[in-house]
Amino acid sequence: MNGKIVGSFVVLTALGAGAVLYYLQVYGYYQPIPATAPGAELRLTSVASGQPEPILADSFEGIDADTSPLRYRGCFHTPMSLALLTETYRVYEAPTPLIAPGWFDCFDARQIGAALETGEAVAFLSEANIRPGVDRVVAIFPDGRAYAWNQINETLEE
Repeated sequence: MNGKIVGSFVVLTALGAGAVLYYLQVYGYYQPIPATAPGAELRLTSVASGQPEPILADSFEGIDADTSPLRYRGCFHTPMSLALLTETYRVYEAPTPLIAPGWFDCFDARQIGAALETGEAVAFLSEANIRPGVDRVVAIFPDGRAYAWNQINETLEE
């Protein structure tokens, strides 16, 4: 009889811990962020000055978490054309969109990655070393849809 109680306790504790861990990983630390939040401004790095400059953007949805610099994701629309953007701002050479939580519907990393590979979308450097070893990248489609994420840069890959 005691073995059943102890076994039940162990199983219930493991299930509870697993549920808490899942919640914290997928939902717990993420917070919605407005486009005006510090560090969430929508900027691209200028070819001429090498400095990040604000761009025109609307309909921003974003999430971030303090637990990791790689949890930032943003979706927005820009009225700026790709021709203007590619002439004015620095193109990002090796963009790799990171998977967002399933509940953040606007950001589909697989679709964005496929569009970047085929050339349908273009990735730009938003800001280098937004945190040490992490760049912010923005992918923009011809229709103005745009997506932002943080990505490890070459300084941490070495």
